[in-house]
Amino acid sequence: MQLVEKHTISKTDARFELIDRAAFASKNLYNAALYEIRQHFIFCGKYLNYNQMDKLMQKHEAYRALPRKVSQQVLKLLDKNWQSFFAAKRAYEEDPSKFLGRPKLPGYKDKKEGRNILVYTLQAISQPALRSGIIKPSQLGIEIRTRQSNVDQVRIVPKKSGCYVVEVVYTQGEKQELLDHSLTAVAISCAKHSQMPLQLMG
Repeated sequence: MQLVEKHTISKTDARFELIDRAAFASKNLYNAALYEIRQHFIFCGKYLNYNQMDKLMQKHEAYRALPRKVSQQVLKLLDKNWQSFFAAKRAYEEDPSKFLGRPKLPGYKDKKEGRNILVYTLQAISQPALRSGIIKPSQLGIEIRTRQSNVDQVRIVPKKSGCYVVEVVYTQGEKQELLDHSLTAVAISCAKHSQMPLQLMG
């Protein structure tokens, strides 16, 4: 079972500036890749999928501004947004009455104010630090205390309020309740009695 441990990073936090700089770089990559996809789709009628975009963007400065694993997650998110657009487009063509208008192509994030999510997979998190209860995302220069050990990924999400929420996604095994055999016997006994015919009072 996957759960999330959350930490809020406000503007007064010393870690805010480093996170904000990385989220801005994530936005730059998102917009740069989106431009390539939109141009290819509009003028060639073909969609550049994630694998094609990852290969195309590897030499781009926006891609190299972030750890490779993080840049790949930005492109995967963009691919997911396009897949949602294609699904909405198909649904619109089947029944336009369910929509207020024709679905639009994924749009750009604001050039100055826009920020984009940062996703650090387990491969982009320091393992020695994690064993000490510290989240240390690759090349970000910050540390976050955590109570979790089975961490799957860390998402840093920009919020409209101006803060960032660090989401530590971790796996927790489901607790198996010990079986009380005495209760089981009572339940079976009750079930048997419930099936017996009622006797009418004379």
